[in-house]
Amino acid sequence: MVKKRVRRPAAATVVGPTEPLMPRLPEAHQPPREVTPEMFLEWRSPRVGTANPERQSNPVWAWLAGCPELNAWMANQHFRGPSAMAAGPGWCNQRFGQSRTALPDGRTVLVAGEHEDHYDPDFYIYNDVMLVDPAGGIEVYGYPHEAFPPTDFHSATRVDGRLLILGCLGYPRQRVPGVTPAFALDLADLSITPVATTGEAPGWIFRHTAELSADQRTITVRGGERVELVADEQAIRENIDDWSLDLDRLVWTRLTARRWPLWELRRADGKPNELMHIRWMSWHVGRTAPFDLEQLQKFEAQLGWSPDFAVYNDLYAPPLEHTRLDDLDDAVGTVRIVVAGVTVRYVEERRSVRITIEGALPPETAAALIEDARSKLSAVERTPYTAAKLRE
Repeated sequence: MVKKRVRRPAAATVVGPTEPLMPRLPEAHQPPREVTPEMFLEWRSPRVGTANPERQSNPVWAWLAGCPELNAWMANQHFRGPSAMAAGPGWCNQRFGQSRTALPDGRTVLVAGEHEDHYDPDFYIYNDVMLVDPAGGIEVYGYPHEAFPPTDFHSATRVDGRLLILGCLGYPRQRVPGVTPAFALDLADLSITPVATTGEAPGWIFRHTAELSADQRTITVRGGERVELVADEQAIRENIDDWSLDLDRLVWTRLTARRWPLWELRRADGKPNELMHIRWMSWHVGRTAPFDLEQLQKFEAQLGWSPDFAVYNDLYAPPLEHTRLDDLDDAVGTVRIVVAGVTVRYVEERRSVRITIEGALPPETAAALIEDARSKLSAVERTPYTAAKLRE
């Protein structure tokens, strides 16, 4: 799952004689009449439930839950509420890592999720449940953290009248490498209970998929990422194996033990890379519209130099016989090629480029792949890159 951020809007504004710039909400997103400024201030902030569950439905949250396009900042600005820097994050239903499960009776269950990134004053990881009826009516239920901790990027699988919630990213203080969070949401009374499992579990996993077997007796977990201990520190690593949970015995079994080499390429100076900005620039190269020229000029001023786009366009095209896979639904910044029948995946991150070789290649071929990417990255960013092997 990829986060598609919706940033502070550069939308139409309303300006009065002495008023600051204020965002104008689209007509479809305007609050109902019963949502007054006083009521908004009462319910602007998230709150933890005091019972398992506690019904927390109110007109403010019902309005925001029905408008997931509205972020917390937009709603707060509409009512001229206090700054999140002082008052804390605002409640909203614009979330990432939230699960949506359709029920046979036409209702939909939405579980938790997060809003914004950790550096944003409105960042918050929720531990609530929303129930949406076919007519669009929405009920919100909260829980004590002891019953259901903040949860995002989990999976939710309906089994025997329950929703089995597996995995989570959560706040850093929550994460316990080697432990797989597991909770059951009772679809009759909406209570949540922890599920104790044994066996060889995937550990602290998130952004994964969960598939229920045809006989509804096992769940297979694939993909995503895991929090692991590396040199006594927590590190996030891609999950390359498959895992199965026996629902009768609640026992995990590891189904695969893949040996996919993983390399990480970083700037030698330790600074974040500029690949995202260079990618944005590449979208405007060769165009002559005023907007494109303005964007190129802006990014060149920010970088202090102009990238070599000929090298950039061949960044993940090594001088080896290969085929590029362009028909996959990959995230922006992910490129896959096939070399000698083996898929090689390049993933750009803020501080690194990770290269996963999904199989076995001759050592000299793998070395050529890594060196090609390292030298090109150094040339594109005009700074030395280093390469380190993270997994054999």
